[in-house]
Amino acid sequence: MRALSLALLLAAVAAGPASAHATASAQAGWTWDAWITLPLALALALFAVGWRRLAARAANGLPNLRRRAILFGAGWIVLAAALVSPLHQAGERSFSAHMLEHELLMLAAAPLMALAEPLAVMLWAFPAAARRAIGRCPQALRLDALIRPATQPAFATLAQAAALWLWHAPGLFDRALASDGWHVAQHLSFLVTALLFWSAMLTRRPRNPGLSALCLFVTSVVSGALGAMMAFSLSPWYRPYSELGMAPLGLTPMEDQQLAGLLMWIPGGAVHAAAALAVVAGALKAGTAARVEARHGV
Repeated sequence: MRALSLALLLAAVAAGPASAHATASAQAGWTWDAWITLPLALALALFAVGWRRLAARAANGLPNLRRRAILFGAGWIVLAAALVSPLHQAGERSFSAHMLEHELLMLAAAPLMALAEPLAVMLWAFPAAARRAIGRCPQALRLDALIRPATQPAFATLAQAAALWLWHAPGLFDRALASDGWHVAQHLSFLVTALLFWSAMLTRRPRNPGLSALCLFVTSVVSGALGAMMAFSLSPWYRPYSELGMAPLGLTPMEDQQLAGLLMWIPGGAVHAAAALAVVAGALKAGTAARVEARHGV
């Protein structure tokens, strides 16, 4: 429930960049479109108000609350940098810049937000009656049958892989570049599936470290293979970018695509591999601590 609710809450932030593509100026600059800035501001305000109320009540839980605030703040900054900074508008003329924006959303902002688990904190920004009403919504709408599989590691892995491969098919990607509505759907798919994936890998309870590590490894292979195909392709995949001619920094459309492929292939593989190692190391550490406690107990 936590992962799906978080995905739905933050999905609105992803809709902004897609809808703003048609109105972005030709010159690279900061993007202050309300569809981007207002959801970002709302998410930050809800978290700040909820955190302050919780911190006033939970003296013993302050270290954990501070950790979650740091994680949320870092994720929010990355999200804002990807969507508001000149990088966003640079993606209008460069596929590699566009890819970097997506990578920041899926490999940096999404895991940081998932680790912060901000939904419970945000709920405290509302009055008690509203919190209870929001908490009853999933059961009242009978969403349990959807929520349970969506937060399973295997399902989340397949969902993210499907979003990556389907949206990078030339036909769908060209359509997303040409249509605001399709671009909204693309960005929503990337962010929602990334939030589900990282929530399933890093915060799901009870944890299955072996399965999580396997899913992370599979994801590194799946995303890396797509990036390698782009990098080693003999021709540009996406017509809108190829028709623009020279990309920023003097790259040809083919060189721009090769750089985009490398961005998906190498950083993506490194992040997923590091996360898999962290999951395994955490499991080994917990197992060692449990054995030490058991021996002392005897």
